[in-house]
Amino acid sequence: MKKLIRYLIYKTKIRYTTNKSIALNHFRTDSNYIDKATNFVNSNNFFSSSKYFIWVDTKNFKVNIFEGYNKNWKLIKSYLCTIGKPSTPTPKGDFKVGVKGLYFGVEKGYKCWYYTQITGEYLFHSIIYNLNGTVRDGRLGMALSNGCVRLQLENAKWIWDNIPKGTSIHIS
Repeated sequence: MKKLIRYLIYKTKIRYTTNKSIALNHFRTDSNYIDKATNFVNSNNFFSSSKYFIWVDTKNFKVNIFEGYNKNWKLIKSYLCTIGKPSTPTPKGDFKVGVKGLYFGVEKGYKCWYYTQITGEYLFHSIIYNLNGTVRDGRLGMALSNGCVRLQLENAKWIWDNIPKGTSIHIS
């Protein structure tokens, strides 16, 4: 089993995080998806007050980050994500980036790092960590959150570091 896991890590760039969870990292996005995502955003006339625009593609479990301006957006990042489960879905529609924070959840026995507000209590944030720093739930590419959009730690941090307040978000 350990040989199989090492092989998968090598071949697919899956990062083994604990004996119970596997988190996808740097998941490859094919050129066909890049073209479709770019065409979708540019043909829908999306506007953002910053040089960035975020489209959360719930069908494909992707957070797509574009740079540019209205009708001239270029996809620069595409991250695998986890969205809300059917009973607590991620809200769909158009939103603006709100407040940001370093982490939350300590009072409940876990930490989610680098949160960026989508709307209300719905956030972009990292996968879930135990208070000792180990991964509690590193699953991505699924519908299982309480409505937030979970990302790999480094991807949540990139959004937290780079995407300014007021940036437009479209979730569909």
